[in-house]
Amino acid sequence: MTDKITISGHEQALDETSLKYMWKLAAPMIVTNISFTVMQFVDRSMVAELGKESLAAILPAGFVSFLPASFALGVMMSVNTFVSQSLGRGEKKDCSNYCWQAIYMGLIYTCVALAIFWPSAPLIFRMMKQPADVIGMEVTYMRIMLYTQFLIVFVWASSQFFMGIHRPVITMYAAIVGQAVNITANYVLIFGRFGAPEMGIAGAGWGTFIGISVGAAVRMAAFLGSRLNREFYTRGALNIDFGKMGDLIKIGFPAGIGFMVNIAFLGVILFGLVGSFGTESLAATSAVFACVNVSVMPVVGISTALTAAVGKSIGKGRKDLAVKQTSLALKMAICYMLFMGICFFLFRHGIMNYWAKGDGRVIEVGMNLLICAAIFQVFDAAVITYNGALRGAGDTVWLAAISAVGSILVLGLGGLMMVLFFPELGAIGPWIALTGNIMLVGVANRWRFKSNHWMRIDLFRRRPVGVAVEVEGVVE
Repeated sequence: MTDKITISGHEQALDETSLKYMWKLAAPMIVTNISFTVMQFVDRSMVAELGKESLAAILPAGFVSFLPASFALGVMMSVNTFVSQSLGRGEKKDCSNYCWQAIYMGLIYTCVALAIFWPSAPLIFRMMKQPADVIGMEVTYMRIMLYTQFLIVFVWASSQFFMGIHRPVITMYAAIVGQAVNITANYVLIFGRFGAPEMGIAGAGWGTFIGISVGAAVRMAAFLGSRLNREFYTRGALNIDFGKMGDLIKIGFPAGIGFMVNIAFLGVILFGLVGSFGTESLAATSAVFACVNVSVMPVVGISTALTAAVGKSIGKGRKDLAVKQTSLALKMAICYMLFMGICFFLFRHGIMNYWAKGDGRVIEVGMNLLICAAIFQVFDAAVITYNGALRGAGDTVWLAAISAVGSILVLGLGGLMMVLFFPELGAIGPWIALTGNIMLVGVANRWRFKSNHWMRIDLFRRRPVGVAVEVEGVVE
């Protein structure tokens, strides 16, 4: 049943293809992701004080722990798709119910993932041929990160809901609070301040756990609060709905598989290949990835906002608006990432000198890796932006397929060939393969969007169409 929704004159007058509209929607997500990037940057800076072994350990461990979670995140991204399209259709209670289904499925999945990955952690890093002096730290950090994934289920599901209903400000405030707590807890636990035990890399893990706990609590308090309950029936939509679970799995499963494959090859394979060249190469790769996050995460915020905008436009039957919104978001993303690419190239020595603390070998390797990062920035803007647009339309099978092809053939096989046949290139060989992968996927995603295949997708074909209306206060 379609809920009765009032229409505000302001929202009627607001052009949903304008820079102002997209900026209002994207800005809170950009701030959210920038705050997350700053938190990671500060965390890794603290860990770098412990020595290059700790810096070399933290990112591979983070990638491996995120591997099972990446599937869940891929599925939960479909919450944004269904919530935003339900919003466009005027079906407000469905928005909340989709969020609850994601939470139920996420908690069950996390229990299974923990049971598999926790005991197998040492074997995973040995199979990756990680240096012996970092494996112990990697196992410790990874296991703590696995515990955080129970909390992350609430964070991701609610954040996708808030984005889908065009209330990203809630996520922004929750993220800033949680990440401020995270940084503080890390400082206290890593270095043993204020009477706390000095825990080293384990302190970084538990500090993150504490920060995520706070962020999850803030989000769920808002989700269950009286205002959203009145508008979206968040407390009255807890019923299990296998049909909606099926919707999320149908669209989210390909995205989850694609995301997990991409993370597996980006993290496990890339770090496995780089790890064969020693601790210095791993430390340089960790440092460069921290820098790449600075360029990527704001564009991920734009992409997330674009998914919500495209989903709502499709829900209203206005696919023409979705095309214009995607074009605008792409221009925003390219301008920013082109600027970041230029900075990576021009200031690569200073950047690596900051991370390497004067270690000449780490600086030398990292400078070469930053050149690769500078080259693929614009292509990565296309990858991320078109991902957001196609996900808003529910075209996730394509995204999974092209991600798998690029990750397996170009990054995985190509990276292995670089190591075997051009070992003199060292760590830059796998990074050249990574650059090729990003370029391929960026071009392929653009072709897919321009083909207009996504316009023929109807996620609600089995259901009666509601009345498409504008929602009062749609962007906060």
